[in-house]
Amino acid sequence: MVQNAAIRYDLTNVLEVQFMRLTDKVAIVVGAGQQPGETIGNGRATAIRFAQEGAKVLVVDKNSDWASQTLKMIEEFGGIAQVQLADITDEIDCKLIAEACIGHFGRIDILHNNVGRSEGDAGTTEIDAAMWDQLMEMNLKGMFMTCKYVLPIMRKQQNGIIINVSSIASICAHNSIAYKTGKGAVNTMTHHLAMENAQHGVRANAILPGLMDTPMAIERRAREQNVHREEVRKARHQRVPLLGRMGSAWDVANAAVFLASDEANYITGVIMPVDGGLSSSIG
Repeated sequence: MVQNAAIRYDLTNVLEVQFMRLTDKVAIVVGAGQQPGETIGNGRATAIRFAQEGAKVLVVDKNSDWASQTLKMIEEFGGIAQVQLADITDEIDCKLIAEACIGHFGRIDILHNNVGRSEGDAGTTEIDAAMWDQLMEMNLKGMFMTCKYVLPIMRKQQNGIIINVSSIASICAHNSIAYKTGKGAVNTMTHHLAMENAQHGVRANAILPGLMDTPMAIERRAREQNVHREEVRKARHQRVPLLGRMGSAWDVANAAVFLASDEANYITGVIMPVDGGLSSSIG
């Protein structure tokens, strides 16, 4: 009877965690706005899912309108959030992100680094050195600087979760150099953060999205190729092993919820593809 009671107690706890996984947690989502498009972006979807799971969210973006739209979506279902405008290539702005979160919510449990860019990238002999610097600043240096100012707070708490959004381009063939190299460095930095901060109870993991149906992915390619969005979608769907379809931002967001939750409290240093098997389709 005692054993059965213990089993029932454990199952009850599991159900409670699944119902509201991030209750009482505070999350920073960097890149929580998005450009206009027919679908939702990774950062906005993650901010919404974190709030749905009970977290208070600091919505960080460079664009005031995009951040405000995410805030409105969160508040419409009763979620709690604040906006912080920031350019993550500016170290002072990165410092202010951490300070703003402490000012609004008193702690930082989750740092979700979502900002990234591939536009302007090219092959090794074609890319301009100034463009290389721009892409590295946004895709790598910005993540380093947000971590730099959040980590002292997490170490003091002896608890925290860092989630860096990388890309399967970091581990698969890619037709341009700076984005692939930068995202590969994000993976390496995530490993370092995990080992450097494990003694402080801080976990660090990376998500590697594959082909996703997001505004950043679809709108730009349709514009650059001068074709309809559906042509871009069709070509990308055909490349994905799992059911022959791209993922959505909600797939990335749900992976982030899991990594941010107590269900993943023994997971650190993981580089997790969310790609419908694309990175496994070798040979």
